[in-house]
Amino acid sequence: MLESSAPEKDGVATHEVAAPPGTTPHPIPDADAAVTAAAARHAPPALEVRGLTRFFGRKPGEALQRLADGATRDDIAHLGTAAVVDAEFDVRRGEIFVVMGLSGSGKSTLIRMLNGLLEPTAGSVEVMGERITGVSPKRLRAIRRDHVSMVFQHFALLPHRTVLDNAAYGLEIQGVGADERRERASRILDRVGLAGWGDKMPSELSGGMQQRVGLARALAADTDILLMDEAFSALDPLIRREMQEQLVELQQELGKTIVFITHDLNEAMFLGDRIAVMRDGRIVQLGTAEEILTDPADDYVAQFVQDVDRARVLTAGNVMEAPRAIVSSSAGPRAALRTMRDLQTSTVFVVAPGRRLLGVAHDREVLRLVQRGERTLDAAIRDDIATVADDVPLSELLGSAVEHELPLAVVDDRHRLLGAVPRVTLLAALGNVPATTGELPAITAPATVPVDVITETLRSTEEVGADPAPGLEEALATDAVAPIEGSRA
Repeated sequence: MLESSAPEKDGVATHEVAAPPGTTPHPIPDADAAVTAAAARHAPPALEVRGLTRFFGRKPGEALQRLADGATRDDIAHLGTAAVVDAEFDVRRGEIFVVMGLSGSGKSTLIRMLNGLLEPTAGSVEVMGERITGVSPKRLRAIRRDHVSMVFQHFALLPHRTVLDNAAYGLEIQGVGADERRERASRILDRVGLAGWGDKMPSELSGGMQQRVGLARALAADTDILLMDEAFSALDPLIRREMQEQLVELQQELGKTIVFITHDLNEAMFLGDRIAVMRDGRIVQLGTAEEILTDPADDYVAQFVQDVDRARVLTAGNVMEAPRAIVSSSAGPRAALRTMRDLQTSTVFVVAPGRRLLGVAHDREVLRLVQRGERTLDAAIRDDIATVADDVPLSELLGSAVEHELPLAVVDDRHRLLGAVPRVTLLAALGNVPATTGELPAITAPATVPVDVITETLRSTEEVGADPAPGLEEALATDAVAPIEGSRA
């Protein structure tokens, strides 16, 4: 719902004014907006917040001075409440920026200053490059109309209007004609999964469906920024997860900038491109989900994140290790064998020029190639290795890790090798414990052929046609050490 201080309409207080005559309504964004959003990441921020402070109580000047001198919220409690203290951050265009904190941390006060519902005691807010603090009410309403929509926790639907008319309400406030606003609202309802429900009343919808109507209303207004204040907290867990997933899909499709307020850490970690953690009115840490989870700024944040579902947050790219056991496909069997001997591993990744992953080669097959005087690795390369993208959550890696003896190879969209995830590293990451299993630079088990046999083979085959090293056939015919994984790729 759009925010300002206009009179009531249809018995319900509205927060907008009609668009000036001649104003051309925004078109409904299409799928191409996702491309535009990617380019917009290099543009100036959608929101710029500098030194934002909100104090409720007497003697705000004295309270501000004491806060500037290092006083805490408790130190000035006798003067009033410092709801937000010196908040400073940018919100990039096209990102989901999550503000997370417990009740009383100041997050709801913060979001109300981002669209001018509350005037800050100190500091400033810029929306799409225009300052909103200290401007006239008329100008503030115009900025909201063009740039900011809000989705509320308790839906805030008009009970006497149909779903379609609720979704079109922001467009009505903007002065868009009836036919056009209903057509645009209908398209947005389709996008949020409410096709065919436009003629129903809000009372006929479930809680999750009503929240979709609230989201559709904000999207139909086609503003640059969506502010969402605990928008999913009233929903049942399954519906809440469904709404979270749909919000991510819509943001990727439409490229909107979203500021999302929540007290749920798992929700914050799932949604946020970046997360600001608040405590006692202050932002105590700002970073990506992975940064906050793996490197908490203080004991408060560490305690806050200790029970988070790490499998949903961390990805293969977060935990992968640099693969040291790599050979080029053009290097030849002797070079591959030397690498395996020096790193004491039975397996190496084989890559083509440009680090494109071809597969793996095992010491026994490579030994045979050396013994036969072969000059290429082609006959020893196997492609029976599991590959994953770097953005795959750890929860989706468990099955592959169990099914495959070798670590998972992490590759990009051009199949270039980025890293590897050994089983021990995956389990350590899920358990939030260090992988203290040693410093073996292997991607799988230690060598299955004795080092002295490999060394003698390399020495004796320096001349083409040399006999295989003593003990080679016995080593190849014997099952050596049982596979165990090293702690590094």
